Parts: sequence; C-alpha cells; structure tokens
Amino acid sequence: MTERLFLDQPTLLRTEATVTASGPEGIALDRTVFYARGGGQPGDTGMLRWDGGETPIADTVKGEGDTILHVPAPDAALPPPGATVTAEIDWDRRHKHMRMHTAMHLLCSLIEGAAVTGGSVGADRSRLDFDLPNPPPKDQIEAGLNALIAADHPVHIEWVDESVLDTDPGLVRTMSVKPPRGTGRLRLMRIGAEGTVDLQPCGGTHVGRTGEIGPVQIVKIENKGKQNRRIILALAPGA
Repeated sequence: MTERLFLDQPTLLRTEATVTASGPEGIALDRTVFYARGGGQPGDTGMLRWDGGETPIADTVKGEGDTILHVPAPDAALPPPGATVTAEIDWDRRHKHMRMHTAMHLLCSLIEGAAVTGGSVGADRSRLDFDLPNPPPKDQIEAGLNALIAADHPVHIEWVDESVLDTDPGLVRTMSVKPPRGTGRLRLMRIGAEGTVDLQPCGGTHVGRTGEIGPVQIVKIENKGKQNRRIILALAPGA
C-alpha cells in the first residue's frame, strides 16, 4: 500500500519515503506526493533522489491493489528496495493541473442538469463533454466562469461515509466514471463556504480558493454527437 499524501495535502512538494519495490515498469514507495493518473487528471512527473543517485519520473500510475508506481524515464537508474528517497513533484505542472481541475468543477456548476460524459485535465487545455443538445453561448460560459473565479470561493476537501451516495445519488455528475466504493469513505470536493457553488466526489488535486485559478478562456464548443457537446477551456495567456 502507498500512503497518498496528495489527498489531504495537495500543495506538498516533496516527502521522504522508503522504496518497497523497484523496476523499469515502476518504483513503489511506502508514501508519496505524486498523483497517480486517473479521473481524467494526468499522473505527476518529477524526481526521486537518494544517496548516490537520482531518477527522473516520467509518469505516475496505479499499480496492483493500493500501490502507486512511479514510472522512471527510459534507462534511468533505479533506487534499490529499502532505500530512503526524496520524492519531489514538478510543481509548476502539478499546479496548472490543480488550477484547471478546479476550473472544470466550476464549469460543471454552470452547466446545470447535464451529465458529464467525459473529460481530460491538461496543463494548457482541458475539456469536459456534456450530455447536452443546446449549450449556452461560449461568451456567456466564459463570463460566468471568470466571475466564479474572481469571487475567490474557498475550496475544501471533505471525507464522508460512502453511504451518502445512496441517499444523494445526484452528487455524481459523471456518466463514464463512478466513485470507487468499498473503503467506507468518500472524498468530496466542495466549492463555496456552504457548498453553494459545487459539491462532487473527486479524487484529484485542487487549489485552495478559486481566485488561485486566474482568468480562463473558453476556446471552443464542439459537437461530438446528437446530444454530446465538448467544451474546451484554457488558462488565459500569461495567467
């Protein structure tokens, strides 16, 4: 099992950890700040350093069970099992993912009543697909999104009993991905002091306030089927 420090400390840049397994397919640690690819958010990149060596990490993925694998760059040196390493993420890349991911939740709040059929977080551009025949005009979405960002709403992570999904199934907006069950706990991401903006299950990393996102642009809205509309957003130039 890999302790996922990013779940409650998304701004933690580095940590010391012990190598539990090591190979070209991935390096497992007992704890990590590296987010593993999933839910539309890319896996983190960064470095592992130990006494006598270092390894660039090209991706982070989920391994067997609750293990996270840090995928080394091709032909990189590998730390031996049992070694103590310092695991450090590429913060600039992660922070862009956090800003974009939170912006995508704000976008969900503006497209009321439409289920999300897919999505992808990117450092430069992100997208959300909605089961929606007639989306609002692009300029209207962009203005609404930037107003929510400028309002600087607080963003909180909360842990609740997973039974809340039985009493309030409307919390889940996504059609393609359902929150994992079986652990007894559910991680919710709340935007707004009383959840007035958005409240959804989410395992990704997010900023602490919406103002941290900075200005965004709606790049375009694409028709991906009879009732499927793709909305592509990006951080504004210089943001």
